[in-house]
Amino acid sequence: MIINRADYIAKLSAKSWNGKVKIITGIRRCGKSFLLSVLFKQHLIETGVTEDSFIEIDLEKRRDVKYRNPNVLYDYVVKKSSDMGKRYYVFIDEIHLSYRVKSTDIDEKSVPEEDRELLYTTFYDVLNDLMGHPNLDVYVTGSNSKMLSTDIVTNFRDRGSEIRVYPLSFKEFCQTKDLDKIDALEEYLAYGGMPLAVLEDDEAEKRKYLINLYKNVYLKDIIERNKLKDITLLDTLTDVLSSSVGSLTNPHKLANTACSILGKTTSDSTIKKYINILEDAYLFSCSKRWNVKGRKYFGSIQKYYAVDLGLRNARLNWRQQERSHLMENILYNELLMRGLSVDVGVVEVLQTIDGKRKQSQYEIDFVVNTGKEKVYIQSALNVDDPEKRKQETFSLKHSGDFYRKIVVIDGNQRMWTDEDGIIYVGIIPFLLDVETLKILI
Repeated sequence: MIINRADYIAKLSAKSWNGKVKIITGIRRCGKSFLLSVLFKQHLIETGVTEDSFIEIDLEKRRDVKYRNPNVLYDYVVKKSSDMGKRYYVFIDEIHLSYRVKSTDIDEKSVPEEDRELLYTTFYDVLNDLMGHPNLDVYVTGSNSKMLSTDIVTNFRDRGSEIRVYPLSFKEFCQTKDLDKIDALEEYLAYGGMPLAVLEDDEAEKRKYLINLYKNVYLKDIIERNKLKDITLLDTLTDVLSSSVGSLTNPHKLANTACSILGKTTSDSTIKKYINILEDAYLFSCSKRWNVKGRKYFGSIQKYYAVDLGLRNARLNWRQQERSHLMENILYNELLMRGLSVDVGVVEVLQTIDGKRKQSQYEIDFVVNTGKEKVYIQSALNVDDPEKRKQETFSLKHSGDFYRKIVVIDGNQRMWTDEDGIIYVGIIPFLLDVETLKILI
């Protein structure tokens, strides 16, 4: 079965021939290569592009290892695209495997020490040069910190367009399954959206694949690339972050937890370094705390979410299935897939408790920046009784503004609005229904 990732095809199509390199990033095995070399290529062929218009290089394949040298890569592309009267699509897969090459034409001693990095040719130099060729439209994929947004901005100087690819959304997942939507949600909560896991029907094989993927692809890659020595700490921190998705934490708290588990002292800076590495590998992402009334970020306390629940659950061997946290993780990932900026909201409320005035903090799960305005989203298992509804909406009602407020509840409930203007909707229609999506536009 071929999963049609129409939203990504549309994004790539909209950016074609825009004078920039298209940089497709995301966790390994989420479908970047398939998206580019199969789905997008087929789309272009259907629009009239001929087969000989494609220059395709996969740096992960043995046959293309020589092109990891950026100079060899450049010469190959230039030679293949020598017909200046013809337009070419250049697809370079896993560009982060390219290494830098030192120039032998210049005496290093003649170059000031602070400028010696300029003696090296990197894939950034190659891509920036290729973008100057009017008959080339360049697309690359990458899966690690070399391809982070900050690095892209620095090295391409507004000449790169990033398209972040995620594991399958729930909507994409449902395209592959002949299941009732409630049953589909249960499977998605358990096994996530990694394409090959989704397409595997045998549950035991599905589990085996996800466990192996985490251990022998992601963690092994992280250890080798970053030359990590403390493997036990990496394992421990990965487990802790996996078990605490949707919970407030910081490096100090994580260091204390690691110390308790390992029986040895670990510094906050070391923990932060390892967290950054896990984020760079796209295994986790963080959401910062935003003071809604004060309109500023708090300190280091934040939440971490797994990029895919199947991978998270595999790491924990399908223990710790707290539905509220899993639901919150799905919503967070969905909001990122829609290209939205997401923070954890904090509302400070002055209350009288036991006769004393006290400033209390209440959480809004997600403060979503749509580009036009903000939307507040609360994730809740249910609002079946008045007391529960009051609890889930308290922070929303005390935000002190008139931005839209949404409570996403477990299940397939249709959207409705209460007397306070708060919108309620089941998670299934929130993830699937076009009309429901409009509440975030």
